[in-house]
Amino acid sequence: MTARLATAALDTLRANALRFLAIDAVEAARSGHPGMPMGMAEIAVALWTRHLKHDPADPAWADRDRFVLSNGHGSMLLYALLHLTGYDLPLDELKRFRQLDSRCPGHPEVGHTPGVETTTGPLGQGLANAVGMALAEKRLAAEFNRPGHAIVDHRTWVFLGDGCLMEGISHEAASFAGVQRLSKLICLWDDNHISIDGDVTGWFADDTPARFRAYGWNVVERIDGHDVEAVDRAIREALANADNDIGPTLICCRTTIGHGSPARAGTAGVHGAPLGADEIAATRAALGWPHAPFVIPDEIRESFDARAHGARRQAEWQTGFDAYRTAHPALAAEFQRRQRGELPVSWRVLSTALLRRAHNDAAAIASRKASQNAIERIARALPELLGGSADLTHSNLTDWPGCGALHANPEATRPGRHIHWGVREFGMAAALNGIALHGGHLPFGATFLVFSDYARNAIRMSALMRLRVVYVMTHDAIHLGEDGPTHQPVEHLPSLRLIPGLDVWRPCDAVETQAAWNAAVARADGPSLLALSRQALPHQNRSDAQLDAIARGGYVLADADAPQLAILATGAEVALAMAARERLAATGIAARVVSMPSTSVFDRQDTAWRNAVLPPELPRLAVEAAQPDLWWKTLAGAPRSAVLGIDRFGESAPAEALAERFGVTVEAVVAAATDLVT
Repeated sequence: MTARLATAALDTLRANALRFLAIDAVEAARSGHPGMPMGMAEIAVALWTRHLKHDPADPAWADRDRFVLSNGHGSMLLYALLHLTGYDLPLDELKRFRQLDSRCPGHPEVGHTPGVETTTGPLGQGLANAVGMALAEKRLAAEFNRPGHAIVDHRTWVFLGDGCLMEGISHEAASFAGVQRLSKLICLWDDNHISIDGDVTGWFADDTPARFRAYGWNVVERIDGHDVEAVDRAIREALANADNDIGPTLICCRTTIGHGSPARAGTAGVHGAPLGADEIAATRAALGWPHAPFVIPDEIRESFDARAHGARRQAEWQTGFDAYRTAHPALAAEFQRRQRGELPVSWRVLSTALLRRAHNDAAAIASRKASQNAIERIARALPELLGGSADLTHSNLTDWPGCGALHANPEATRPGRHIHWGVREFGMAAALNGIALHGGHLPFGATFLVFSDYARNAIRMSALMRLRVVYVMTHDAIHLGEDGPTHQPVEHLPSLRLIPGLDVWRPCDAVETQAAWNAAVARADGPSLLALSRQALPHQNRSDAQLDAIARGGYVLADADAPQLAILATGAEVALAMAARERLAATGIAARVVSMPSTSVFDRQDTAWRNAVLPPELPRLAVEAAQPDLWWKTLAGAPRSAVLGIDRFGESAPAEALAERFGVTVEAVVAAATDLVT
């Protein structure tokens, strides 16, 4: 037998090992998606045994290649690869696929399974995550690499399917990747012509290669996805293109879903259901696989094992990094700090100083402008801050002096820090997740609050993955006026507050805006969203204790000796509450004003703090220019309570007229408060 034939035979055995681990795990679970792993097995063998740079002993190695399974329903392919190449994923975990507390959940989850780079399943978002990862790699390389010292030099690989390409986010992400010339992004498309409903011919007839060429991608067409050598040649072509910096690459691999199954290959029936005992037996016979479920011969296991190779690759990188550290010690220390996701040791003192400065400025400005001021101050201290806007830079106010725009060809030592995402809210948010997952940057992105709907599922994924991402959402209420109900958020604040793990901040002035930014930067276990005003908000005076209390999400802004009720408010409505307090005092009613910039943060405080801010015996009035229903949770337990909000869509008119129409006025607050205490 020639060496070539021996290699081919081994590749076939490797591919079948991946197939049957997927088949057997799905069968054991009585649930899952065997078709994609069976169809992409040879593609996986070509990439993972010949090209992927990784170290199974250290899944967090900074210069590893990133691998993203965008078609995450085929998760058993990834689990099989991780298990066989040497990650800490024992066979018993594969046997418990999709079971409670298994490290092999139904879709890949970052932080849950070693070697999984991102949580995928919502189709198309993995591709957009990968765009963010590739963008982060390119910018870090421009920032840290020096002649003779390429400490950042890795690829981002993506497996994706027809469903990923049908999702609209794939257009946003791929278009942006082409503009940015992300040449180290290489995608392998599982072109099997099948989705859940059957043959895609009736609903997906795009000329996909032409589409990606139009984006500026290099496209490698008509690759037999069941021929490891053909896939290998295509990957080598993609790597040569990456070295020439001519843009990302799409490799079009024609495959048969469920390859090897005599009765179900090429049909939708193999997409998302177990094969069943009879068809598994027939598939074993057809592929010549005599082994019992979950049995992989030792020689096949050994051929997959990447631990020794990975250790060598990382040792080579470490030697290079040690030389880099000798030549550029300050840069090396900064690189390591940012890879760890740690803030500078000076951050705590600095954040306090920034808050005091914002208070001393005592400016009445829009909170979107206060946010821009905060971004500028933070950016001076945190070079990892990287972000921009979805084509609303001059409305969201996300740029700052000296930030520079991030271009396809960044300068070697001064790459831009402001990203022009274009009108791509969903793609932006999902790419921000990829930037955060990659490490080395603290990403933020902006649009109007009403357009958070476009980005919502990616925001949800930020929270699910517990990522440090900051969303800057301006024009936070009906006060933007003449643009009308299409642009006036009403239900968005309560809707976003319902996302577990997302901290929504709606600051009432420049001071609370700085505090919200400080909290978002310091938070390491999840995303934050800042809802900011278009109109100027008056400054509120505070003591030092009140300044510190903002970080607790809700605090007493103004009090009385014997308050008869508490008025809770957020954002622009805090000023209404403060004015109403003065008028109520003139009528003999003593009111406490509670500013609650973040209900989720306030809810996390201990009972003593919450009861001190909102004593159970006090009637409560919540005031917010948004859909009111969620406030009843905060009002629960009070002897009497009411909400002043907006429970229908807005109108097109000047802001003052809208405030009168919807009752978002001082007079309305006074009337509601009076009703509660008389």
